[in-house]
Amino acid sequence: MDFELTEEQKMLQTMTRNFAQDELEPIADELDQKNEFPHQNFKRMAELGLTGMIIPTEYGGSGSDHLSLAIAVEEISKACASTGDVLSAHLVICSYTINIFGNEEQKKKYLPPLAKGEKVGSFAVTEPEAGSDISRIQTTAVRDGDDYILNGQKVFITNGDVCDVVVVFAGIPELAPRGMTAFIVEKGMPGFTKGKKFDKVGMRAGSTAELLFDDCRVPAANRLSEEGRGMKIALGSLDYGRIHVAAQGLGIAQAALEKSVAYSKERVQFGAPICQNQAIAWKLADMATEIEAARLLVYKAAYLADHGQSFGKNAAMAKLYATELAMRSAHQGIQIFGGYGYMMDSPMQRYFRDAKLTEIYEGTSEIQRLVISRAVLG
Repeated sequence: MDFELTEEQKMLQTMTRNFAQDELEPIADELDQKNEFPHQNFKRMAELGLTGMIIPTEYGGSGSDHLSLAIAVEEISKACASTGDVLSAHLVICSYTINIFGNEEQKKKYLPPLAKGEKVGSFAVTEPEAGSDISRIQTTAVRDGDDYILNGQKVFITNGDVCDVVVVFAGIPELAPRGMTAFIVEKGMPGFTKGKKFDKVGMRAGSTAELLFDDCRVPAANRLSEEGRGMKIALGSLDYGRIHVAAQGLGIAQAALEKSVAYSKERVQFGAPICQNQAIAWKLADMATEIEAARLLVYKAAYLADHGQSFGKNAAMAKLYATELAMRSAHQGIQIFGGYGYMMDSPMQRYFRDAKLTEIYEGTSEIQRLVISRAVLG
């Protein structure tokens, strides 16, 4: 078993790490406070080829793999988790969903501008009464000649307030209860509007909004795959998304560890740096050990996905462990920083707030345990 990254992956890691440290981290707190989409960050990621990493070259991407993307998302999220969130929503569960399930005409139309970052992508399944149980979606799609008429409301949609292209899930009433179907909806389609923007605790620059469909007319040519395949598309897309939410959690945990190590060497109490106290040193040891374990879980899930093997259970394990670790690491980081860690000018408070969301979206920790337990029990 080879644990060594390829030279190409090492170069990608160095490039994204430098980009994140030099350009993302210095403005992360400012973007968090403004609670607005990081347009400049998105533009720079597009210039670096990050917005099209796992999209085939014939559609404007770089044809990279999920392991390489996970490496990039970790480095980005270590500096600014909101930007990692934006990239994952745009690339993995919007663009890549179209790449997997779209027909040739759809891929040629939508993937090049998405891959190049000319358009922002989003993914809309969650509704007020359909969170973990997406089978409860109330948005409907009724066929009308060469179009479908969509009516409904989506909530908590990442990139929702700025999206140009969104993969939307709606139920076809006559096929109920198995009528969930996916559609590609574009900004400007009649009846499609963006509602309120949510004011979140964390991931505040990963802007989240409500999407509204009021007799929204969508061409039948924009239906993604066949009628009634929406559940399969949603669950398949979320499996891939979980790998990269896990990578976000991994980045947050790594950031918390690095900042804690640096602070523990500088902070002097009782005549010595606090890192010399066993109570602090062992916290750092535990954080470092768990981060290494989480990274291996993330890499394995990505490896399996890249090699066409079953990876749903592994993606759930990676997301469950890495995101809960992000919370534990941020919590311990605050404790190591002491009173300073509880102040709003400490980096730990942002890690703590950002980490919480990773335990919720793309399936809560409870849903991950459900996925894992069903796989274990057969």
